[in-house]
Amino acid sequence: MSSGGTVEPLSSSERAGMSVSIDPGPAERRVVPPFTLVVPCYDEAAGAAQLLECLGDILEEFPESEIIVVDDGSTDGTGDVLTTLPGRAGLRVIAHAENRGYGAALKTGLRRAHHDLIVIVDADGTYPFDRLPDLLAEMADADMVVGARVGPGAAHPWLRRGPKAVLRRWAMWLTQTEIPDLNSGFRVFRKSVVERFLRILPDGFSFTTTITLAMLQSHYRVVWIPVAYAPRLGSSKIRPIADTLRFLQLMLRTGMYFAPLRILMPVATCLGLLFLGSATYDIVVLSNLTDKTLMLLLFTLNTVIFALLADMIDKRSSK
Repeated sequence: MSSGGTVEPLSSSERAGMSVSIDPGPAERRVVPPFTLVVPCYDEAAGAAQLLECLGDILEEFPESEIIVVDDGSTDGTGDVLTTLPGRAGLRVIAHAENRGYGAALKTGLRRAHHDLIVIVDADGTYPFDRLPDLLAEMADADMVVGARVGPGAAHPWLRRGPKAVLRRWAMWLTQTEIPDLNSGFRVFRKSVVERFLRILPDGFSFTTTITLAMLQSHYRVVWIPVAYAPRLGSSKIRPIADTLRFLQLMLRTGMYFAPLRILMPVATCLGLLFLGSATYDIVVLSNLTDKTLMLLLFTLNTVIFALLADMIDKRSSK
């Protein structure tokens, strides 16, 4: 950080080999540049008034910053609460005419942000706003800081624990990196960095999962800070069947996009072993190559070629 309080991006040499670190406790307070806080909001009437009160406190502590609340087509009166409460400088409410998704709301706020430093946080009262200064302080030496929901008092809904654990281990296998919290909705990053990935970031809840993988695979430095996680205000948006299908789709998509070789080469290896076994049987027992053996050879070669092409496209597009 320069003497004027601005954050300088890390050079490529500084980023190499230092993707992740975990901070054990509150960071030392430092001067941070102004930031834009983006809050996606959908059917959160139960906590909208309390949310704006908390956001007002943040503006008092960081008067040069701004807050953008994106009402993502709420139908429960959330929009009325957000627009009828007294406005204040630095706080803007942007409304979608219809529900477009969590990621789409974040993209809207990101595009309207006036500052390069972006903070995102959910509107359901689950994340501790008082830890924001700690996340901001760590941005002096990081490209993204994530509030990991592993601190004391972190209360995770039991219905989400299984899928989240599977997805987190999947992501760690893809990136070969320890990931304390893959899809936390409380994080800080730079707009100029995340704009590189806007074309691949989804409009749904997998926005945070995808940006985490994208940053790690591109060798940006990501820091996790343990934070508490409280029970949400209002009703959950979980849809068991639809969310399970979306979860499986996310695993396949992230694997193919961020680590095609790690996904496809084991498949090619298995096909190759089947080909060798079939070929050995044909030559030793039948004294002739069967169609089955030739088909296994073609499947093996096609999978290897597809894996190499996918990896080449990934490497070229990440430049």
